[in-house]
Order: sequence, then C-alpha cells, then structure tokens
Amino acid sequence: MDRIFMAIATGFGLGYLPKAPGTWGTLLALPIHAVIVRLPLEQYWIALGAIFVVAVITAGSAEKIIDHKDPAVVVIDEIIGMLVALYLVPAKPLYMILGFGLFRLFDITKPFPINWVDRRINGGLGIVMDDVIAGIFACVVLQGIIRLLIL
Repeated sequence: MDRIFMAIATGFGLGYLPKAPGTWGTLLALPIHAVIVRLPLEQYWIALGAIFVVAVITAGSAEKIIDHKDPAVVVIDEIIGMLVALYLVPAKPLYMILGFGLFRLFDITKPFPINWVDRRINGGLGIVMDDVIAGIFACVVLQGIIRLLIL
C-alpha cells in the first residue's frame, strides 16, 4: 500500500524530478483539468472532492513513510491546488497558462492566510490546504481577469 500512496502523492514520480517538483506537479493538473471540466457540474464537484480526499490521505501517508514534514517529493497538493485555481475555467490554453502562473505565484509567495496554514496545520491536511487556498486566490484573480478582459 505504501507504494500506491507514494505513487499518487508524488504525481506518479514527477515529485522525484531534480528541479522544481512542485512545478511539475502543477503541470500534471492541466490534463486532469481538461478531462474533468467537461463533466456535468455534479460529477465535476465529486471529482474535485475525491481528488482532495485522496490528496490529504496520500500526502499524509507519504509524510509518515518518508518521515519528513511536507516532503518536496509530494506534489499531489500542487495538483489539487491547481485544479482549484482552474475551477470551472474552460480548458483553453490562455486560461490554463494564466491559471498556472497565478497559482505558482500564490503557492510560492504564500501571502496570508496561506503562510499561516502552511505553518500551523500539520499532516496531510496541512500539506494540502495551503495549496488549496493558493488555488482559491488564483481562481478569484483568474475569474476576475477573464470577466474584466472578456477573454
């Protein structure tokens, strides 16, 4: 079971890439988004919820297996965070590029309350929630850009 948890938590090995594993994990979210955004709304929510639960469980398990707090090889948190950033956004290249940039900006800079969650909440939930909040920030800005610029 450890191998399955680690495979999922590391984005099927992307987390082991030597440079910027979080960026690779974020990129893996793009084809996932392209598939789930086509689902009916109820199924879309179920898919996001299921991915969130799997992310919390596998991130927490990976942390215990590796015996290191929020290990860099765990990228499932970036995957769910990016999916949140692209919430209900059509799978158009421009939107996905903007969403990617905004998510990485908030994930890396960690403005409040992202930094608070990152420091205070432990385990799988803590690993995942700072990225989900970064995704929410990115989603709000992205939705604003799309509406203001009528892209």
